[in-house]
Amino acid sequence: MELLSELLPSTSTFALLVNPSNPNVVDAPETEAAANAIGRRLEVLTASTERDLEAAFTTMVERQAGALVVMPDPFFFAQREQLIALAARYAVPTIYPWREFAVAGGLMRYGGNFTELNQQAGIYVGKLLKGAKPADLPVQQTVKFELVINLKTAKALGLTIPPTLLARADDVIE
Repeated sequence: MELLSELLPSTSTFALLVNPSNPNVVDAPETEAAANAIGRRLEVLTASTERDLEAAFTTMVERQAGALVVMPDPFFFAQREQLIALAARYAVPTIYPWREFAVAGGLMRYGGNFTELNQQAGIYVGKLLKGAKPADLPVQQTVKFELVINLKTAKALGLTIPPTLLARADDVIE
């Protein structure tokens, strides 16, 4: 949300797209508190079917949300072409959790570096295979995050990406 705030400083309402069928769904009150902390109102939208996606975008427009954050979910990944097309049709600046979205025409991607996550998983498995007890291993989280910006999509949306945001990008798609 901070990246969208930097890109869209006058946008007061963001939307968050979650899949209510996912047991790992984001904690909406905590996310709303984070949005409020940066001076934004948050509209939580849900979708677990293709039809729900269209309805979520319609609701987002009705509630005057000026940007969208798509949460990580296998369903959303599988429906990435539809999500990107809906974001383009409704002209909604959207940030996605996977690089594939930005490569396919999504505006931005921000999330954990999957190469690092896979390496961490491999190290963990190696330790377990060598006899380590799972309870003795620390919980690990990614420390590397990747920002990808699609300038072609930004131009289509009539957006100018601030130089400070471009400078932080790991990859810029032209």
